[in-house]
Amino acid sequence: MNYRPIERHGLIGDLHTAALIDETGAVTWFCAPHFDSPSLFAALLDHARGGLWRIAPVGGGEGRQRYREDTNILETRFTLPDGGTLVVTDFMPIDTARGPFPEIHRVVRSESASVDVAIEFSPRFNYATADAKWQRRGAGWLAADHDDDVASIVGPDAVAWSVHTDGLHGRLLLSADEEAHFVLRFDDDEVHPLADYATADKLDATSTWWRTWAQHATYHGPYERAVRRSLLALKLCCFAPTGATVAAPTTSLPEVPGGTRNWDYRFTWLRDSAFILFALDRSGYTDEGDAFTRFVKRLCRRGDGPHVQTMYRIDGGREMPERELDHLEGYGGAAPVRVGNGAAHQYQLDVYGEVLELLYARHRRSPPTDGLWHALCLLVEWTAAHWRDPDWSIWEAREEPRHFVFSKIMSWTALDRGARMAESRGERALADRWRSEADLVRMEVFALGWDATQGALVQAYGSPELDAAVLVAAKVGFLDRQDPRYRSTVAAIRRELTAVHDDLIYRYRRPDGLPGTEGAFVICSFWLVQGVALSGDLDEAERLFAQLLARGSPLGLFGEEIDPVTGAHLGNFPQAFSHAALINTAHIIAQLRRAGGAASGT
Repeated sequence: MNYRPIERHGLIGDLHTAALIDETGAVTWFCAPHFDSPSLFAALLDHARGGLWRIAPVGGGEGRQRYREDTNILETRFTLPDGGTLVVTDFMPIDTARGPFPEIHRVVRSESASVDVAIEFSPRFNYATADAKWQRRGAGWLAADHDDDVASIVGPDAVAWSVHTDGLHGRLLLSADEEAHFVLRFDDDEVHPLADYATADKLDATSTWWRTWAQHATYHGPYERAVRRSLLALKLCCFAPTGATVAAPTTSLPEVPGGTRNWDYRFTWLRDSAFILFALDRSGYTDEGDAFTRFVKRLCRRGDGPHVQTMYRIDGGREMPERELDHLEGYGGAAPVRVGNGAAHQYQLDVYGEVLELLYARHRRSPPTDGLWHALCLLVEWTAAHWRDPDWSIWEAREEPRHFVFSKIMSWTALDRGARMAESRGERALADRWRSEADLVRMEVFALGWDATQGALVQAYGSPELDAAVLVAAKVGFLDRQDPRYRSTVAAIRRELTAVHDDLIYRYRRPDGLPGTEGAFVICSFWLVQGVALSGDLDEAERLFAQLLARGSPLGLFGEEIDPVTGAHLGNFPQAFSHAALINTAHIIAQLRRAGGAASGT
């Protein structure tokens, strides 16, 4: 099996975990019971050893994928040489349709002609370190590892099953218009009759849940289809039990083909979560922000750390030691495969600004409770005391900390939003103190982070290198969008960081201590569109936005980066902050079109 392009996958999930399914009908990535659990299927990272679950016509083939409208129910449609069609519908039951165990349901239907269907079920437990031991159980099969993990599969009685060295194989002949159901359940050591899994009822309930959720979207405009798909993608990155979000549901998809920039993104970066929740909140979804606010309050209760971490486990835990899985070859040979993330304990000052920006936006609608205000004060006070420190900032380079301009801008944001909220609470002395610190940040940035020769804010003090992250300066109000310094910064970034095509930009160009180059960053490319719009050229912004939207996957999903030459998606997929930036860009353009006034959003 060749590695399918990253962007040729669809995602399904149940707000606890998620699965990637490619156009050959193979589930190539699935961790259970949670996003950050060990994998059950990991063919995405090693086609020979990783394990998969494929349902496809005998002889294979490549299908065309689509989501059912306003849902995360995925259909893969195979057109056969004799004119027949096989449709595989994949979903994970959600909300009340979800039981105590994760399930993947696969509904296989033949249209117009008989189809011989092949099933390959090859679970490999614990990141493919343990093969399955098979037991026939009534209506299905139970796969167990040498420890205590189990997964079961059930299907129609007519399936002819056989155990092979690479897993369980099945054959089923479907007549025209005949339908068959298959169900995987993880962690239940009982194999139940197929009828007990109620696939048809759960499909209806899951479809209704997703469509009801999608209908709450408040964005209505020319980019509504792309915005809705992005909202649905973001929801799949939410972890319901704690209110956390994952940056992406995958690990180690490479930022460089065949390279080593391979990281585990199945954790909750506070920055990424703030981006995600800001996009959901401004689109009419407040429950997710409420849950994340509770998550942040829990983190701020703890007094065993000097500051909030860059990221946490989705259960709120602080430890996620980074290690390499040498037995997996990596996507397309891109090694190493990593689990855990060593950047967890980097000091990234910008995080405070992103979180305070989100909480301030929510504060304007509903003032914070006393408990939340206490947590906010801790965050602002830390920023006031430490904004002069160097840090690792948003891009998490594996090098010595520096005075990154983006981090200073976001420190200003934290202090400014804190001051505004203090004023609204009548706490004048506190507001004045925080605003004075904010003024000092601004003065220092223009003294040390402005390059008059280039007419631009730079990446870090004492360096002429540019960084697309500073495009946020107008969105957060650090600079007025009509300020000549902002417009010249946008122009300089377009001039120096454009990646082959004018809608794609690199985040920066300087060496960062890691081997290999990288693609154009999707979030930065959307930030460029916002910068052009905020600078006053809406027609140009919409031209760039249309080009960028066309680079999405066939399902409308985006990775972290795009190869500017081939158009291939790079990095973990789908990337939540790429979709958050898409949504916020659409809102900014719509707001500017309506009113011709100021717009904001991260």
